[in-house]
Amino acid sequence: MPTFKLTIAYDGTKFSGWQAQPDRRTVQGAVQDAWQKITSESVQVTASSRTDAGVHALGQVVGVSSATHLTAEQLHRALNALLPPDAVVKRVDAVPDGFHATYNAVGKRYRYRIHNDRCRPLFDRDTVWHVPQVLDANAMHQAAKVLIGTHDFASFQSAGSERESTVRTISCIEVRRVKGEHESLLEIDVEGNGFLYNMVRIIVGSLVEVGLGRRDEAWLAASLKACDRRQAGRTAPPQGLCLMRVDY
Repeated sequence: MPTFKLTIAYDGTKFSGWQAQPDRRTVQGAVQDAWQKITSESVQVTASSRTDAGVHALGQVVGVSSATHLTAEQLHRALNALLPPDAVVKRVDAVPDGFHATYNAVGKRYRYRIHNDRCRPLFDRDTVWHVPQVLDANAMHQAAKVLIGTHDFASFQSAGSERESTVRTISCIEVRRVKGEHESLLEIDVEGNGFLYNMVRIIVGSLVEVGLGRRDEAWLAASLKACDRRQAGRTAPPQGLCLMRVDY
């Protein structure tokens, strides 16, 4: 049976997350509804990441097996004609049988955006976290280095989606203040081989504590070592988070 790999972008503001839920508007539900209208098939698509309500994506990857005779190009056009305006299929690729968007992923990159200004954001209010107090981006960047590598990230996992192992590898964390006219914007990029539930948002919430001068690098290292969710910072709100890329 043909298998397709869909790369999808969406504005998560008005979606109740990725995963299909009864009587809820979800990205998975929108994709499956569009697929059924095109092929008359009821399929269950799988995604690389089950993003939460309010979380966005530029590079979500979705896998679907189908008996359709339509080409990848035909499916691409048809899906974009039927999907709502806040979701778009960037590309459709035919892939070998057995491809699984979740289990075959070897790495992901997320970006978190913070509007760091006393004045609240307007046009990008649904895609940033507003932190009015001044943040020290350099201190955040330096402190984040203790999280790079292979560690037990139990302190950075919310309850509700327990995993067999809480060990993950982070290959890169970058914290930077965007130069130019948008210097009020901070971007935090986190790349790794996989992430626990709310892991990136808890990392961001912890780094903000450092940026505000309330905590330091030693605290972040101790929080990591504790393997206790109570020792890390708050969970940053969902709207600042975006899934940028998935590697296979």
